Amino acid sequence: MRALYKNGTVQKVVERILAVAHEFDDDGVLDVWVYDNEFSRLKSVTELDFEDYVNRVILEDDLIHKFGRNNELPVMEDVIKKYIEEEKSDYPTFLVFINDGGCKKNIKSLIEKSAVKPIFWQFVGIGNGNFDFLKKLDELEDRIVDNANFIHIEDIESTSDRELYDQLLNEFPLWLKAAKKKGVIKTVQEDNRKEGFFKRIFGMQRK
Repeated sequence: MRALYKNGTVQKVVERILAVAHEFDDDGVLDVWVYDNEFSRLKSVTELDFEDYVNRVILEDDLIHKFGRNNELPVMEDVIKKYIEEEKSDYPTFLVFINDGGCKKNIKSLIEKSAVKPIFWQFVGIGNGNFDFLKKLDELEDRIVDNANFIHIEDIESTSDRELYDQLLNEFPLWLKAAKKKGVIKTVQEDNRKEGFFKRIFGMQRK
């Protein structure tokens, strides 16, 4: 990821995903983690402080874990810990996992086990790495619901907002329906702003 950090790609991805978080989240905040062989929970980002976020919060802080050997399992376990144990909510979690390829295969069992939890894993490959394993995560069998999807964004600059968000949110509404049917997520009453967002994006109400 070093080159993708340095050339501004990661910052651009954060900015584009923040637009989704602003509508999705109850407070418009995007929670952020980074990892290598260890992980760091970072300061959350909002529309008020997103400019130069990656440089200020990640690259200029030597204590933040980055650029070492990758180990996805601990950071994914921490995501589950935060949203399932520390911040329990009736609302599901949409998790965007950015990766440049070479993801460890031991996360397969975590994806399978977490299918009973209200978390949807949207993997996003950026750059020109090998994403063969991440593509297979969407085809795992023996899960109560399909709780993972993968898209590849080779060049964020040339990807329009419509194309990006169509890909990013393609399978999430399908998971919502299946997860509700199986009792993975509860039926909750939306406020007017969020209900309007779900109608606009998915042509459905999250009820």
